[in-house]
Amino acid sequence: MATASQPAQLAPAPAHLSSLDPSNGEVIAQFEITPAGEVAGIVERARRAQSTWARVPLAERCAKVARVREVLYARRQEIAELVTREAGKPRVESLFAEVLVALDICAFYATNAARMLRSERVPHHNLAMKSKSGRLFYEPFGVIGVISPWNYPLAVPMGTVVPALVAGNTVVLKPSELTPWCGSLVAELFQQAGFPHDLLQVIQGGGEIGAALIAARPDKVVFTGSVETGRRVAAACAEKLIPSVLELGGKDAMLVLASADQDIASSAAVWGSFTNCGQACLSVERIYVERGVADKFIQMCVEKTKRLKLGSPLDPETEVGTMIRPTQVDRVTAQLDDAVARGARILTGGRRRPDLGPAYFEPTVVTGVTPDMKLMQEETFGPVLAVAVVDSAAEAVRLANDSEFGLSASVWTGDARQGREIAAQLRAGSVMVNDVASYFGICEAPHGGRGASGWGRTHSRAGLLELVQAKYVDVDLLPRWSKAWWYGYNQSLAVAADHFLQFLFAQGIVERLKGAPGAMRSLFRDSKI
Repeated sequence: MATASQPAQLAPAPAHLSSLDPSNGEVIAQFEITPAGEVAGIVERARRAQSTWARVPLAERCAKVARVREVLYARRQEIAELVTREAGKPRVESLFAEVLVALDICAFYATNAARMLRSERVPHHNLAMKSKSGRLFYEPFGVIGVISPWNYPLAVPMGTVVPALVAGNTVVLKPSELTPWCGSLVAELFQQAGFPHDLLQVIQGGGEIGAALIAARPDKVVFTGSVETGRRVAAACAEKLIPSVLELGGKDAMLVLASADQDIASSAAVWGSFTNCGQACLSVERIYVERGVADKFIQMCVEKTKRLKLGSPLDPETEVGTMIRPTQVDRVTAQLDDAVARGARILTGGRRRPDLGPAYFEPTVVTGVTPDMKLMQEETFGPVLAVAVVDSAAEAVRLANDSEFGLSASVWTGDARQGREIAAQLRAGSVMVNDVASYFGICEAPHGGRGASGWGRTHSRAGLLELVQAKYVDVDLLPRWSKAWWYGYNQSLAVAADHFLQFLFAQGIVERLKGAPGAMRSLFRDSKI
């Protein structure tokens, strides 16, 4: 249980996890660390609860999720403040990128899950199988283990927890150890909405608790986090043959063509690079701008960056808040140092701001970047806008695809047709034309990537189908007829089988047989068919 207090009144014990305000490093709450030895029992309770929950009618499960939306809406201001305090993002971003997204996720699945999980007739194109009636059914996996990140501590877990529960699963959620309060809040919302406790349980702790969750053998694992940790999660799941969904971040490219509105594109670049202090998997991390408009575009980016207000996330005027921890600042600084050593130029920003707090870093614009720099290869996860000048759209596409990541990208152009054509060439899970990142707030849009960005999808129907198992059921419409392919093999059957293949697949034979009475009978004369 959380207890709000001042740092001087708290003496963190080894069995407790501290929630810090990243803007000043103060402890704002404490939570009991879940003993690793208890995780298997927690998963088992979830498994027992799931068998009962899965029998609840889907419409009723949807109605309960709608109730979560009501609770979340009623507490929206309180929740936004909590996210701001624990994650360090401005209040506007807590409302838009966290509360709004979470509300819409609840509304989307409460309204659409019944339709999306309805059984489907499966038509058979093969003539030999026309005597069968097939249907596809969607059944819950069982227990879903969710390991969620600190950068969007409400929206990201809700994007899996909601569809998992509405589909008839139960969930064990392990939030980041950096945002335990937000993780605890997710379970609190569902309990306040009337969900029994064992349907959604939260376990608190670091990597060892995540490892214990996988060791307890949930039926599927959904992980969002770094590539390094994702590899360990993938290996642990593979060892136990547990299916997984991995969202491991990105190095998103923004392609700015000469025909684009440079004022709008530069505003998008600034927001896309600095929202949540650059700590977003969909952050704009590489910009490729055509040479003819590069000077104007870069100048606009610098001017707009200089006007941003860096400060306390609780100040409603703040536009860029703090990074989550000083170690993240160290990572950004190291990448910038490497880039400058290789010839890059910092046009504005590039400095720590200890006068504001332990993890503040100025929004930074860098040019003269080249593909060999760590800044253009590794995920930065910080407030850096890096611009490379290219001679053509083709060069921009080539450089954008020259990355191990493949999560998202954007194309900026005055020609929508050209935008779609270039989008088709980009190696990414999602591409936006004349916008950045906002597709994450479109519930119908699947979210996920390829390569080092992971596999599987969240959000949309695709995300919902990740949380169910498809079962095909076939009913034979001629149950009293023996089948031609059953035992009783002989030469006549072999000949008949070949004739049947000819009938189905030989070019022109179907046309020759049209309107020919008895043609099928002649094909199979003297065979057991």
